[in-house]
Amino acid sequence: MTSDQPGQYPFTRGIYPDMYRSRLWTMRQYAGFGTAEESNRRYRYLLSQGITGLSVAFDLPTQMGMDSDHPLAAGEVGRVGVAICSLADMQRLFEGIRLADTTTSMTINSTAAILLCFYALVARSQGADLAKISGTIQNDILKEYIARGTYIYPPRPAMRIITDLFAWAARELPEWNTISISGYHIREAGSTAIQEVAFTLADAIAYIGAAIDAGLEVDSFAPRLSFFFNSHSNFLEEIAKFRAARRLYAKLMRERFGARNPRSMMLRFHVQTAGSSLTAQQPDVNVVRVALQALAAVLGGAQSLHTNAKDEALGLPTEEAARLALRTQQIIAHETGVANAADPIGGSYHLEQLTAEIERGAEAYIQRIDAMGGTLAAIENGFIQNEIQNAAYAYQQTVERGDTIVVGVNKFQQDQAAAPTTFRLDPELERQQIARIRELRASRDASAVDASLCALENAARSSDNLMPRILTCAEAYATVGEISDRLRAVFGEYRER
Repeated sequence: MTSDQPGQYPFTRGIYPDMYRSRLWTMRQYAGFGTAEESNRRYRYLLSQGITGLSVAFDLPTQMGMDSDHPLAAGEVGRVGVAICSLADMQRLFEGIRLADTTTSMTINSTAAILLCFYALVARSQGADLAKISGTIQNDILKEYIARGTYIYPPRPAMRIITDLFAWAARELPEWNTISISGYHIREAGSTAIQEVAFTLADAIAYIGAAIDAGLEVDSFAPRLSFFFNSHSNFLEEIAKFRAARRLYAKLMRERFGARNPRSMMLRFHVQTAGSSLTAQQPDVNVVRVALQALAAVLGGAQSLHTNAKDEALGLPTEEAARLALRTQQIIAHETGVANAADPIGGSYHLEQLTAEIERGAEAYIQRIDAMGGTLAAIENGFIQNEIQNAAYAYQQTVERGDTIVVGVNKFQQDQAAAPTTFRLDPELERQQIARIRELRASRDASAVDASLCALENAARSSDNLMPRILTCAEAYATVGEISDRLRAVFGEYRER
């Protein structure tokens, strides 16, 4: 039996009956740069300005399982996120921020299990009840092979780490969202809206299937699955995309996986406005783009939202630009009236038609992927990657022909004014971080570290759940690089064909 009411299966019009009338979406601002202390200052500033949830960006070495003093990390430490090498860094990152009272989203994938252990240990040291702390770990490795590239291990052992995390967190962190299955990066790589829905849900099918194969009951973990979507510039298409994704997911969970808990069928998602749509030309115009994209996310029923800053095509956002991006959300929430109805534009003929078109197109892709043997096979044979690349190329051709107008880029250009003030990262921060990691190695109990790492490596060679071993390594102040290297020794590294 289906319903067209918000809060009822298949949740086309929203997952809650009242939607924002009873609770607004979580307002996050994605942030992280330099050292833990630098990022901590930005978090405190954003909290003082009214954000209702933290969102942590990690630098590339941390994402790739390398410590800050690794030769390949040179020049990348703290550049696109904060450098976190050990539990000590995580303690500094959240100094003075009570994790029991804060919901935190962490954008981390290959090393997600390690960073979640660090976070849990910090929360525990603050006296928080781990059964009650809430937040999200991205932990979506499949989209790294598809669209982004910060993978370490081959897909199959990487999937094992994810299902181990599912099982462990269900016991230890029951309120934590154990994965945020990401269409955002798929769209940033150049996919269409239909492809974003299709490939994101195909990834979800692979994760759910792997967890069931590992012995987990679907209703034991599915309520903690969450999603991460892009909000692009085609306003009505984006609203329809979110509705179609919700409806298709509910049907997949009930009909394919036999879920019985309604919460297992609810597609809960975070949205970030489209970074790829921001232009270095006339950056003030990005304020308008972001506002419309954010409004589409709200009208589409997002549970959490990040709004990009106007200067992000030029560098890391300044405090002023980040504040303006947050104010955009606050204006939508408190001045526009769109939060006063559960589904303000439901029933629009055009919107309903778009929703149905996107759902049909996504279903067709999922059927093709099923016929290939599933998502892992489709990744390994390059199908998904090729579809995205072809879509990106086709879109760029329309821009270059002038069929698609990008304001300030291929039409309505103007002579560039003086470059705006942008955020500059002090190179001294990298030297400080390297010195700190070396001091940590010299001061910790080396025998305890080695024993914990050996136990982890042995567990990786068995079928034991890896999470308790990773937690022990973290408690001993083993580093991200050291833990990742022990897993590399067993699983190897993935090399794209």
